[in-house]
Amino acid sequence: MKKHTFLLCGTIGWCIEIIFTGFCSMLHHDFCLTSKTSLLMFPIYGMASFIKPIYTYIKTWNILARGIFYTIGIFFVEYVTGRLLTHLKICPWNYSHSKYNIHGVIRLDFSPFWFFTGLLYEKILCRNDNTK
Repeated sequence: MKKHTFLLCGTIGWCIEIIFTGFCSMLHHDFCLTSKTSLLMFPIYGMASFIKPIYTYIKTWNILARGIFYTIGIFFVEYVTGRLLTHLKICPWNYSHSKYNIHGVIRLDFSPFWFFTGLLYEKILCRNDNTK
């Protein structure tokens, strides 16, 4: 894994979060589309760079299987980092208010979002893979 791939994934994650939280702010009648993120999120999103080396093993899977695999992987990373950051009292997110939360650090209703995010990272990171 190259350092620039980690930086690319961190930046993409931040941008996605800014867009997502901006649109979600409309649900709270904030039509300025105010967004929110944290510096702590950059290395967490940067871990998506592991998709590229993993892809070499799962590229023959159909898109549904790969999307489910990425969703599970993202939930795992979100859960582990969320629990660690919560223990340190610096977790920038809290999903306790959600009906489908697990320990306040993951939301199962975000599954479709993570499914497509994983496939988006795959598309970006593996676009030059000639062995598809």
